[in-house]
Amino acid sequence: MAFKIALAVFAATVAAASVCAQTPAPADPVATLVDHLALDNYKATIQGLTQFGDRRQGTERNRQALDWIEAQLKRYGCTNTERLRYEFTEPARRGPVQLQPLRAGGPAAQGGGTLFGRRAPIGVNTDPMAQPDERLRALNAEPTPPGTTPRESVYCTKVGSTRPDEMYIVSAHMDGIGFGEAANDDGSGTALVMELARIFSLPGVTTERSIRFILWNNEETGLNGAYAYVAQRKDLQGIESPKGSGRYPEPTWLGLIQHDMLLFDHGMPVPKLDAAGKPVLDARGQPVYVAPKEQRAEADVNVEFQVNSRQAEGSARLAWQLRAANEKYATDYPAAVGNRMTNTDSTPFMDLVPAISVRENERGMQIGAGWNPHWHQPTDLFSTYSDKDFLLGLNAAQTTLAAVAQLAGAKVGR
Repeated sequence: MAFKIALAVFAATVAAASVCAQTPAPADPVATLVDHLALDNYKATIQGLTQFGDRRQGTERNRQALDWIEAQLKRYGCTNTERLRYEFTEPARRGPVQLQPLRAGGPAAQGGGTLFGRRAPIGVNTDPMAQPDERLRALNAEPTPPGTTPRESVYCTKVGSTRPDEMYIVSAHMDGIGFGEAANDDGSGTALVMELARIFSLPGVTTERSIRFILWNNEETGLNGAYAYVAQRKDLQGIESPKGSGRYPEPTWLGLIQHDMLLFDHGMPVPKLDAAGKPVLDARGQPVYVAPKEQRAEADVNVEFQVNSRQAEGSARLAWQLRAANEKYATDYPAAVGNRMTNTDSTPFMDLVPAISVRENERGMQIGAGWNPHWHQPTDLFSTYSDKDFLLGLNAAQTTLAAVAQLAGAKVGR
């Protein structure tokens, strides 16, 4: 009798194991969402933005770009789009960046021994005639009007199913300068935010916490759109309106992830060579440095927080969560974490909430050293970048999408 019972137990165990072996493991919802990202979609969104030229704030082309972005978000299913309206006065025009040697009497800025080592010239192009394309020059001809006039940023929200009162913010700036197409600065970041809004708006996708997708205006004039948002909305966090409705127009901020220039990581400038292979010299007899033509093998997605901010500890944790998400879900390029976030729309938030910036290069050390020769230049065009460049931006999208899906508690239904 005991033998028959043992045999029956053994048979039941084998049968159960067979059933388990035949039952597939549940799909990873994060991987499912990341799989919806595609290089062609990402490129097409960037190219769509470039139809409005550099999208300089205050101009008709800037307003048309805002309308286009809002229409796209609604088409994706992100129907609760809103505008943030604020007043802005055009400041004095920026001049070229002045490069300072490491010590008094040091070598010239373009040679070796400067604060950032070997570097290429950087600055902001303010000459419309530097754009050789007549069509694009005409498109970008309208200047920002003088005086104080209203400006707008646009956003939409994925409302959380169980914690609608808590929110992650995913952002980029949609305005640009330089008389190009602002394809990288910041079409690349804007397209990323729009793609994430599209994917989180797909049928069957739910999140426990809310996610807000924001496209700032006036970044290039001093982060004014982001500062206006903080000024208008920070004291409204977590307030149910109307009372008892379960609606939170401004959920409590849990973290902000800003995206600003994602395509170009070609490495340190190298000496420019003439037809004979000799270094080209400038008028001072110093070597002229240019960016390498190809994306470097060591290219990576830079995730930065500001170590001197009041939220440095939480920001560091958020940055490392993106790093971990990149390791598991990004396909081609790794992520690196740095602690010197600066000069982008995460800055107004960094003392209030964990805030990080996702970029192609380190903001101070690499962008500041002229690693991207198209920054604020007429050459910031869709046609300037290769698929290797666009793929770096797509990997940034994979990184943020995966991290936010985990943080917000995303699920994918049938």
